[in-house]
Amino acid sequence: MKKKSAIQVEIPLTVPFHDLDPLQVVWHGNYLKYFDMARFALLKSRAVDLYAYSRKHRIIFPVTRSSTKYIVPLRYQDEFICSAAVTEAKYKIVMDFEIRLAGNSTVCAKGKSEQVAVKMPDMELLFEIPLDIRQALGVD
Repeated sequence: MKKKSAIQVEIPLTVPFHDLDPLQVVWHGNYLKYFDMARFALLKSRAVDLYAYSRKHRIIFPVTRSSTKYIVPLRYQDEFICSAAVTEAKYKIVMDFEIRLAGNSTVCAKGKSEQVAVKMPDMELLFEIPLDIRQALGVD
């Protein structure tokens, strides 16, 4: 990962059969699923539940941008580590992701996502992430 963050998490995962494509490698869309699993593990580690927050405050946090760089394909039963790190959380929540093999640390994929805060029901874009979320993510 390019930027190191004090707020980061790593989760161990294993490639299940149903994540493979006809070429017997992980289908490209599943990398976003792995990134999401790390994102929610990171948020949970900071006691942030975006679903409960949206119900209580009527603010949602849609992903507005994501990117993935595929480097080495994952295969059936590969054990890997997916890491997520907060790199920004003032105006939008930006996270960097990295997937690497557990055995030898080979980097398989890198990614990035951006989320914004939107007030419901009017779909009003907020120009800052709410203070309590920023503080939980280490940005105030």
